[in-house]
Amino acid sequence: MKNVLVVGGGGREHAIIMKLAESPSVGKIYCTPGNGGIAKYAQCFDVGATDIDGVVALAERLSPDMVVVAPDDPLVMGMADALEAKGFMVFGPKANAAMIEGSKVFSKELMKKYNIPTAFYEVFTDSESAVKFLKKQNSYPAVIKADGLALGKGVIIAQNEEEAVKAVHEMIDELKFGKSSSRIVIEEFLTGPEVSVLSFTDGKTIVPMISSMDHKRALDGDKGLNTGGMGTLSPNPYYTEDVAKECMEKIFLPTVNAMNAEGRTFEGCLYFGLMLTPNGAKVIEYNCRFGDPETQVVLPMLNGDLYEIFEAVCRHRLSGSDIKWHKGSCACVVMASGGYPESYPKGLEINGLNEKGQLDECTVYHAGTKLNGDKFLTNGGRVLGVTARGEDLAAALKNAYNGVEKISFEGAHYRKDIGQRALKALG
Repeated sequence: MKNVLVVGGGGREHAIIMKLAESPSVGKIYCTPGNGGIAKYAQCFDVGATDIDGVVALAERLSPDMVVVAPDDPLVMGMADALEAKGFMVFGPKANAAMIEGSKVFSKELMKKYNIPTAFYEVFTDSESAVKFLKKQNSYPAVIKADGLALGKGVIIAQNEEEAVKAVHEMIDELKFGKSSSRIVIEEFLTGPEVSVLSFTDGKTIVPMISSMDHKRALDGDKGLNTGGMGTLSPNPYYTEDVAKECMEKIFLPTVNAMNAEGRTFEGCLYFGLMLTPNGAKVIEYNCRFGDPETQVVLPMLNGDLYEIFEAVCRHRLSGSDIKWHKGSCACVVMASGGYPESYPKGLEINGLNEKGQLDECTVYHAGTKLNGDKFLTNGGRVLGVTARGEDLAAALKNAYNGVEKISFEGAHYRKDIGQRALKALG
């Protein structure tokens, strides 16, 4: 039996762990730091996800057969490199490849160099020239991005000049996102349906997973502040076979080849955030890891052994893998703390879950929870991802929302319109 250590402590890691637990070849699962829900499926340790030395020491103590580094921060910081240097098999890219998410400037310049379709952009390090550029372009909405990692919140879509100038000053002059925003990208605003496509790649072969659709805004009708994601569904109805073929030819393979050409071979999960514009599919962003909450609807649709796939990636044998997907749909509704994505309370009791932190007809992925005795308490902004499959999208959404109604905690907030745009697209 193979023992696995998973690094991270959110809904994405819970989804990875529950899928790994289905594998007949997996024995013990460890997780650091984990959360209340993960603790029911894995032995958790109190080592932070960005503590490279601490995680390496933990791995040396536990001697797992594989380490899965799930979040972006430790990958960009070089955790996969440090673990591999000690002889561990690691699922997750090295730091020089994780740069594809770690720097927006790097990824935009990669796309420009290798003719991978993306939005027109310019890079700035001083606010004066950035504001001058905005006034010259005079085109709104405008997209303003912090170069580095900012917990998924480093993107401002400015509706007018006033908002754009404010965003520039906050990022560059006030360092709103720390060093991450000392350099910014200003790019044209693309229109069209958004699609998330996660993919397995060993640096030679790339296998896209089933597509998904995220819902980023905090409030119904895509209003309110940007969040890490308030709900998601799979497959995305806008991602047709023709679109998939176009993306493979113009985006997916060229990206893998570009990274190889740059000496930055990418091995792990490469995420493509796409916009299906009137002029074809274009890349909005890359991530160097599984998306959150996209993972929560993609992995339940996987009809296969996740450990075997991870091992095939690590051993560069992905071309020999036959990866299959379940029919039907999957939907996830995020239950968040009142006040998210700004300030919110923690430590509130969650009611309605069984002793495993689950419901009978749904899978509940814990994102921000902790255990206090036998009680689950809130411990983050996004608390739970209530997820269900169905024979079609309408059935999956109905099952997920039925689950949401059975769970309660003080101030719980969730969107009531997850999937509505996709249902319209399906007619």
